[in-house]
Amino acid sequence: MSGSGRLLVVGTPIGNLGDLAPRAAEALRSADLIVAEDTRLAARLLAHLEARVSTISFNEHNSAARLPALLSRLAAGGTLALTTDAGMPGVSDPGSRLVAAARESGAAVEVVPGPSAVTAAFALAGVEAPGFLFGGFVSARRAGERRTALQRLIDAARSTHLPVALYESPHRVRSLLNLLAEVAPGCQVALCRELTKLHEQVLVGTPAHVEAVLTEERGEFVLLISGLGEPVSGEAAELDLDGLLRAARAAELPNRTVVELLRGAGLNRREAYRLVESSKQSR
Repeated sequence: MSGSGRLLVVGTPIGNLGDLAPRAAEALRSADLIVAEDTRLAARLLAHLEARVSTISFNEHNSAARLPALLSRLAAGGTLALTTDAGMPGVSDPGSRLVAAARESGAAVEVVPGPSAVTAAFALAGVEAPGFLFGGFVSARRAGERRTALQRLIDAARSTHLPVALYESPHRVRSLLNLLAEVAPGCQVALCRELTKLHEQVLVGTPAHVEAVLTEERGEFVLLISGLGEPVSGEAAELDLDGLLRAARAAELPNRTVVELLRGAGLNRREAYRLVESSKQSR
């Protein structure tokens, strides 16, 4: 199927509607259809813009069923605007599935950049680092699996000397802080709550300290974890690339993320891609 339409990947405010960029507003007004993670939130944004545009939900539960009809709209020349609940689509939400499918179908895919909770938290944390490892939500049904997933992320961050950025929901934030206190008790946590909103709050300290002073669990949370120190082996003279690749694969990090980690460790892009490809073949 050859697509002649356009998919606009539109960044929307993470809390403060005043952060909506003029170009993003125009993209939402001019689209034939808004593809939203939650149509209720999209409706509020459209009401703010005084715009009347049809919306359709595209989330974890219905993305597979929705894709064929959306691709048909693109093939017919339609313009779709993809949004998430807050921030940039495709970051810890299923929007990336539509982006990949649209590009494969031949449709034009354009980005309209906007706010992002993870970069906002990194800016607020005041951590000096050339980048960070983004882990999104540490999702696992069982406590033991969740602890293992977190440990692997921490190990990967230690190997690259980079901080870790995580998202967390209000009903699980305390359990995440308690797990951090177990796997990295001496690390530094910048816990950012309700970024850009009226009750924006940033708490900084060890996991145990932040958990103790946290009094309000409502809203969305971003954690920037730094001060992780050296790998457990204590051998800081040479980076354990094999260990990094194993940890990254165990954490199921995307290839592009692993490449950036290797580049942060001093490898050039070609060598980083070569190592990632060889590690895939050896699995």
